[in-house]
Amino acid sequence: MKKVNLIFATVLVLTFFSCGQKEKKNAEDYGTPTEESNAPASVDVVAQGESLVKASDCKTCHHKTNKIIGPPHMDVAKKYEFTEANVKMLAEKIIKGGQGVWGQIPMTGHADISQADAEKMARYVLSLDGEKEH
Repeated sequence: MKKVNLIFATVLVLTFFSCGQKEKKNAEDYGTPTEESNAPASVDVVAQGESLVKASDCKTCHHKTNKIIGPPHMDVAKKYEFTEANVKMLAEKIIKGGQGVWGQIPMTGHADISQADAEKMARYVLSLDGEKEH
């Protein structure tokens, strides 16, 4: 029971510190171009997604290969096919949060991340197992 209380307290603290109302962020806030900035078509969207993930608070709960609070990003890549539908679904979870797929600890939503950037982040995560988008 103490372990459950500790986990719940940790989630509450993380939620408190990561859920401030901020203005919408986009790739330019992280030093990467967006579609609106007339970036060249050759810009690697997966690399942009990696930069966005590294600049965000994702690492508070997720690691590339090890479980912290949420699942490792590699496990997410292995669970979901790299499709447009899954990119959109994961982007929605990044923005709105979620619970129940990976256990009962909720994932905090990130309403300050734009849809376009959340999709880049999802593409990066889904690419980790070597699968290409189809």
